[in-house]
Parts: sequence; C-alpha cells; structure tokens
Amino acid sequence: MSESLGSAVPLSTTEPRPAAAQRVLPLRHPGRWIASAIVLVVVAQIVHGLATNPFFQWERFQYWFLRPTILDGLLITLEVTLYSAVLGLLGGILLALARLSESPVLRAVSWVYIWLFRSVPLIVVLLFLYNFSALYKTLSLGVPFGPAFLTFDESRLATDMVVAVVGLSLNEAAYAAEVVRGGILSVDQGQHEAASALGLPKGYQFTRIVFPQALRSITPNYVNQLIGLIKGTSLVFYVSLLDLFGSVQSMGSTYPGDIVPLLLVATAWYLILTSVVSVVQFYVERYYSRGALRSLPPTPLQKVRTGLRDLRARARKEAAI
Repeated sequence: MSESLGSAVPLSTTEPRPAAAQRVLPLRHPGRWIASAIVLVVVAQIVHGLATNPFFQWERFQYWFLRPTILDGLLITLEVTLYSAVLGLLGGILLALARLSESPVLRAVSWVYIWLFRSVPLIVVLLFLYNFSALYKTLSLGVPFGPAFLTFDESRLATDMVVAVVGLSLNEAAYAAEVVRGGILSVDQGQHEAASALGLPKGYQFTRIVFPQALRSITPNYVNQLIGLIKGTSLVFYVSLLDLFGSVQSMGSTYPGDIVPLLLVATAWYLILTSVVSVVQFYVERYYSRGALRSLPPTPLQKVRTGLRDLRARARKEAAI
C-alpha cells in the first residue's frame, strides 16, 4: 500500500536555478537619472561661470577676505548677533509667558508688543532709535506726572552699538515670543496635569518639566530666527555701525573697482556664519531628541561611514555573484 502510494507521487525533475538567475532586479527609474544628469550639468555650468568669469576678480577676493577692516566688521557682527540673540530670547520667553498668563493686562500688553514689532520694519525701528535723542533729551525714572529720582543723558547712553543691539533685541523678542509660545503649547497637556498632581511649584514645573520638552520644538524654529538675525545685522550700517556689511560698503566706496569681490567676501562670511549655526542646530536638536525617538539621528560622519560600509558590502556581493 505504501509502495503504491509512493510510486504515485510524481518526482520533480526540475533542478534548482543558479543563484545569478534568482537575483531580484531593482526597479529602474530612468526619470530620476535624467533629472540628476540635468541638475549636474546646470551645477557644472554655474561653477564654470564662477571660476572663469573675470568679472568676479577672485584674486581681489583673496586679498580682501582676511583684511583687518573686514575682520573688525565681522567681530562687530558677531557681538551684535550674540547680544541681540540672548536679549531677544529672554524677552521672548517673558512675552510668551505673559501671553499665556491668566492676567488680562499681561496678555493684552504682550499681544500689542508682538503685533507692533512684527508689523514695523526693522530698519524703521533702528532709525527711530537712532534719532530718539531728538524726541527725548533725557530719560528719567520716577513717579508718573511726579518727581524723577534718576535722570540719564540719552545721548551718552545711546551709542551706535547700544542702538543696534536694542533695536535688534526689541524686534527679535517679538518673533521669539511666538516661537516660545508655540513650543510650550506643543507640550502634551498631560505633562502639565501630572506636574500639578505632584504638587510641584509653578516655577519648577516650567523650568524642569515643560520648558525642556518645549525646547525640541523651539530649537529649530528659533535657529531659523537666529540665522535671520545674523543677516539682519547688515541693517546696523544705517545707524553708523560698521559691521561686516558696513565695512564692505565703506571699502566699496573707497575702491569702486572692487565692489563685486567685496560683496563676494561678505557673502562668503555670511555663508560661513549661517553654516556654523546650522551645525550647532543639528547637535542641539539631536541632544533634545533623547527619549523622544527610538534611535538618535546619525551625525554626518556616521552617515559617511554607513554609506562607505554599504558600498563595500555591495561591491563584495557583486564580486561573489
């Protein structure tokens, strides 16, 4: 019985296919290759034009790039950016807390401040502050419509650096307030309820629970503001402060034949500054992603190592086949 059943089962005469025949071929994407080729051609044309066009005067670019005048202006740009970023962020935090306050007075005042400084162009704010001494010769602290306890000479306080930093900080605080407020609102409401249930003080809840979680949302948005602030410092030239752009403009007036290479020098330095800020942004975001992601995003160096490892593995696989 078993023999008849065994003989009834047909034996397969098909031999196993070789490994090369069983390999799965990837889906072809000719459109992607064509688009990549077009982009590479356009990029090559742009690079060729930049390198060969004598109008750019690259030898003069090299001459001006590290000149003391340019470096002095770069230092002023860094100082103005640093002071304005810190003061603007601190002011933005206070304004955001006022917008979220239960006090109608604080909410109204903070809303009006944000509305005003987001509506008025930055150059108008700077020029208004630069001519502020024409409106108020002295500044005083005291009782409204009463005696003054302290009096300051506005012309001595309002130096070019102070005007630039105050103007940029006032403008930056309005935008930073909305960034911070959005970050705080992005924190899950359960975190607030859990902190309140533990009986923690309001200040402790904000500094140790709410704000650290909000930083994951605040960081990328505020870094965009910081990059805009770096470029916005070019406007302080109009209040007689020779920052990087002001130094370039001044040298361009003295050497009109070098206007283009001087503008390229300013462009290169602004690119360097914003690139450094972008790198810092990546690592700050990566730091605050701990606990929110299953695995941290790889660093650029890790991406290069992974790409080389995959390339070697693919080459070994192709050689084995």
